[in-house]
Amino acid sequence: MEGVLILNKPKGYTSHDCVFKIRKLLKTKKVGHTGTLDPEVTGVLPICIGNATKIVEYLTAEEKTYVAEVTLGRSTTTEDQTGETVDAVVIDRKITIEEIEAVTKRLIGEIDQTPPMYSAVKINGKKLYEYARQGIEIERPTRKVTIHNIDIVEAQNVYEIGDDVKFTIRVTCSKGTYIRTLAVTIGEKLGFPAHMSSLVRTQSGIFTLNDAISFEQLEEMVQLDNVHDALIPIEKALRGLPALTINDTVAEKVKNGAVLPLPEEMKDEDLFVVYYEGKCLAIYMKHPTKEGLMKPRKVFHT
Repeated sequence: MEGVLILNKPKGYTSHDCVFKIRKLLKTKKVGHTGTLDPEVTGVLPICIGNATKIVEYLTAEEKTYVAEVTLGRSTTTEDQTGETVDAVVIDRKITIEEIEAVTKRLIGEIDQTPPMYSAVKINGKKLYEYARQGIEIERPTRKVTIHNIDIVEAQNVYEIGDDVKFTIRVTCSKGTYIRTLAVTIGEKLGFPAHMSSLVRTQSGIFTLNDAISFEQLEEMVQLDNVHDALIPIEKALRGLPALTINDTVAEKVKNGAVLPLPEEMKDEDLFVVYYEGKCLAIYMKHPTKEGLMKPRKVFHT
């Protein structure tokens, strides 16, 4: 069994929980997820199975799209709805949809983010949430992330004084972006404490919710013995990377992981997929020290 399963992750499951359940359902140990989703977050979670576990790192590098609800007037320890209240205020002025749009537009592009304390980022070999649970606050380095687009999905035209202010945004962003931190930033720029009150990942790289199946559907497929119908082949999963098609003479060398001359059409590519007769044999890269050569990063079929 080999391929990528697009899971519509339910609430209450960690990404590791999902991997554990799929291992049991499919009776295989070679299962890996392509990026952590918090337990309260739902939506697209690509799961690599069998030989496809070799491509996990190439799927996690893709951009993501989320639909998030932002709530103004209350900030929390976790920056989302699960945390304890840090600050709470009454909305003491009118807020218009135009004002919200103006703030979100200013956040498009490369921005600095500081990972929240309740996150899986490691500092000194320990995850930040482990420090947070002990009541320890650690200084975290800021990092650059890219917000490709923010759309207002749902909002009132005008929020009056004292209103419960919630609005929904769709965000397309780079790997490593914390949407809950973005929600807090939007609140700060509007002049209010804020938190992210719900989150759905609608797209991860080339995979969308339309590709995703639920655990209930997967369990039914297991009973009908047609799980293979739900698995996306490695070739399709990697179609976002440049492709090099080779002949049978070179194919044997690629299967053996040989260092080979770099074809002219790949000289500007750092990473590319090598195909033979429509089958993905390997992922190659420009050789880091030997100009004009390429070397394997991953070999799938030996």
